[in-house]
Amino acid sequence: MPPAVNPWLALPSGRPSPALTRRLRAAHERLVTGSLPDGDPADDAVRSVVRESWRRSLGNGVDPDGGSPPVDLLDDELIAYREAHPLAPVMPVIRRLLVQDAEADRMIVAVTDAGGRMLWVEGDAGLRSRAEGMNFVAGARWSEDVAGTNAPGTALAIDHAVQFYGSEHFRRPVQPWSCSAAPVHDPVTGVLLGAIDVTGGDHVASPHVLTLVRATVAAVESELRWQRREQLQHGRRPAPPPLQRLAPRLDVLGRERARLTLPTGPLELSLRHSELLLLLAEAAVAGEGRTTAQLAAECHRGEAAAVTVRAELSRLRRLVGADQVGSRPYRLLGPIDTDLDQVRRLLARGSVGSALERYPGAVLPGSRAPGVAVARERVGALLRQAVLRSRRPELLLRYAQLPEARDDVAVWQTCLDWLPASSPRRAVAAEHLLRLRRATRTR
Repeated sequence: MPPAVNPWLALPSGRPSPALTRRLRAAHERLVTGSLPDGDPADDAVRSVVRESWRRSLGNGVDPDGGSPPVDLLDDELIAYREAHPLAPVMPVIRRLLVQDAEADRMIVAVTDAGGRMLWVEGDAGLRSRAEGMNFVAGARWSEDVAGTNAPGTALAIDHAVQFYGSEHFRRPVQPWSCSAAPVHDPVTGVLLGAIDVTGGDHVASPHVLTLVRATVAAVESELRWQRREQLQHGRRPAPPPLQRLAPRLDVLGRERARLTLPTGPLELSLRHSELLLLLAEAAVAGEGRTTAQLAAECHRGEAAAVTVRAELSRLRRLVGADQVGSRPYRLLGPIDTDLDQVRRLLARGSVGSALERYPGAVLPGSRAPGVAVARERVGALLRQAVLRSRRPELLLRYAQLPEARDDVAVWQTCLDWLPASSPRRAVAAEHLLRLRRATRTR
């Protein structure tokens, strides 16, 4: 009898073949287009672990051609979260066993939490730069239900080491890559902590890479057990993770009135308080405060009585707490994170897809305050420019559904220019563009 083939290996022989790639892509196409009666790609080229993951991805509504996975954690929030994570103390082990030789081996090494969020992404700098285009970055969420079939996400979903060769991925933008990953557990409690992943070219789907990843996981779990034993021998309980002091959050995008989320819970603000708090948050981005006269000019068209602004600010301070808003000049006394600033940060780092996902609409669209209008127009222009420059049809189509873009001829024309000739969405885009041009001529 021939030896049994390990079902978790993508390329048991260590090498792909053009025939295998063609069969995988054909089976994937039949599944996502619904051309199979039972919706099951019954093909010997498709491993059962791949077939089951494809079905889950399809059932979870993952778009095989859709945008990049979302970035959940940014900047200080990301740093605080991973410093508190149980895998942080064993990163030296992972770096010694995997990252140290990753550049020579043309590999990226990623470590996730149990929810599939990337906490560390290290290794070959050139590959990491390329991978940023699909949001394979620290802070992004690559769980299977969001990103489709991929080694770290699927390893967490099935709680088993697994690897995928290029065309076995569910989402087409990921198919140029291969990956091997294994879950990591707390050696005492058995709780799932996260996954260790290696991503790169076809060679990453070979058996020896999965063996290397599993050996690294074993070393990590052994190190965790040793650290726990050391703590107990010295009479110390394991230190609890440091508390995350999350900043209050102000949501103003696509909302008629802002929502302020404090540790005590969410507050729905009046329109005037929404405007004032946003203006103070915008001033804080530049490290500034505002005088009564400045706020009056930014809140009201024409002349505004300073006494009216002072009265509103007094009520705002009572509502959100005097420890949040100071006076002389009026300013924020601590950080407030806004969804507006988060979108700007994502655009600044080139994560256009994630920025678009976090942009449900314009800044306080019902506000007529001059200062709010400036913020609204600036972020709207930044997003529009980034989407147009991306030349990615899926982003253009998603952006075109926003109220501010539905009648934007340039957006629809760019979308039509970059949609593949075979795409069924070309006809919809062409028809909408024709209607817009006719409407323009009749005005």
